[in-house]
Amino acid sequence: MVKNCLDPKFSKKFLIDYYFEQVQKLKFGVYDIDNETFDLGDDDFLGEFECTLGQIVSSKKLTRPLVLHNGKPAGKGTITIFAEEVKDNRVVNFEVQARKLDKKDFWGKSDPYLEFCKQTEDGKWQMVHRTEVIKRNLNPTWKPYKIPLQSLCNSDLQKPIKVTCYDYDNDGSHDLIGTFETNMQMLQMASQSSPAEFECINSKKKQKKRRYRNSGIVSFKLCQIVKEYSFLDYIMGGCQMNFIVGIDFTGSNGDPRKPDSLHYISPNGFNEYLMAIWSVGMIIQDYDTDKLFPAFGFGAQIPPNWQVSHEFPLNFNSTNPFCAGVEGIIDAYRNCLPQVKLHGPTNFSPIINHVAGFAAAAAQQPIASQYFILLIITDGVITDLDNTRQAIVNASKLPMSIIIVGVGGADFSAMEFLDGDDGVLKSPTGEAAIRDIVQFVPFRKFQNAAKEALAQSVLAEVPQQVVCYFNTRKLRPPNEPNP
Repeated sequence: MVKNCLDPKFSKKFLIDYYFEQVQKLKFGVYDIDNETFDLGDDDFLGEFECTLGQIVSSKKLTRPLVLHNGKPAGKGTITIFAEEVKDNRVVNFEVQARKLDKKDFWGKSDPYLEFCKQTEDGKWQMVHRTEVIKRNLNPTWKPYKIPLQSLCNSDLQKPIKVTCYDYDNDGSHDLIGTFETNMQMLQMASQSSPAEFECINSKKKQKKRRYRNSGIVSFKLCQIVKEYSFLDYIMGGCQMNFIVGIDFTGSNGDPRKPDSLHYISPNGFNEYLMAIWSVGMIIQDYDTDKLFPAFGFGAQIPPNWQVSHEFPLNFNSTNPFCAGVEGIIDAYRNCLPQVKLHGPTNFSPIINHVAGFAAAAAQQPIASQYFILLIITDGVITDLDNTRQAIVNASKLPMSIIIVGVGGADFSAMEFLDGDDGVLKSPTGEAAIRDIVQFVPFRKFQNAAKEALAQSVLAEVPQQVVCYFNTRKLRPPNEPNP
């Protein structure tokens, strides 16, 4: 509470768990309090504002007018909400080697690996990282690796870190080579020309041997703290999420005028296509500032020449295929349905390649400016599976993800194949997708579930896909200053 002020700045912070795949509704109410009770009913209501958490994080700073309960303006009052991510996204990059390690195996050299442990509040050691095992080598060089700073030392550069070197044994009875303690403040001094070096000490050997010096030297060539951007860093830093819809108008959907058609709009105004658009679109629209979404159809004969098209705008305007908000997509779909003739075949590659063209242009930017999400809603088996595989493999190199929602009761095994959860998708020529960008779900799986369940399932992987693409290319958010 801020007393006697018409321009208050509230210091109270609210910690909220954020989920990209959910619509998280928030309401802010402002009251004039002139008593000691906790009941707001006897205080003067000054205005309120409703929004989603997605709207706040996509803006980072959101200012809106306050309104009364009836929706009318509450005078000239406004509310400004700031958002920040409460998380340490720094990681530590390591390059480590060792020399003159003790030989522990009777018939050969040691198979060394390192374990990093941090000290807990009760003084015990908790392992946070284990390196690879280097076979039969007393002077190993481990592959570069990284450890989250929070995991390594709770982001405290002076917190003790224990490093232990073991000789790996297949039976699990790994032999201790030696150990030492350090901290990030000391490790950060490491460089290629002047590495930070530590003696591995085996306390039992030291007690037994009077002339014991050490069991080898561990040398840190690199210990560098870098920021690894999170999904929220990109969104709050100005990265635009672009939402595109592709709708299946092939003949297997059935006559839209008949109730058994998947395109039949029921008396309550919905079908599975519309429900999928609403479910996914209502979440993604919070991350697109202009809320203008391209929407396309495929597999229909379209006027005036009645040629089959595999990427026609739902509004029939090829120069401006954009729809205003999710409602605009719905309206364009409803208007388009009676004007086309459902036909075939079911080709995905044209619309994937179409969106990939936009993503390829965005990929030329030196910053993480745009990411594209293509929602394809379909009723059946893909006709151009090989071309679609090639299109997806190509798109995996670009800032885009593909969500496929299968409606109706058809066999969707080909869709499951495109979703790389069970293995890496490969093109017909054997080229592997460099990352998994496809998420497929059958709509029937969610028919009796809560209305939010479909979006939660298909969008859950998107944040990691975004982070994977931009971090791999070391691209920073648009509003992040150059390091």
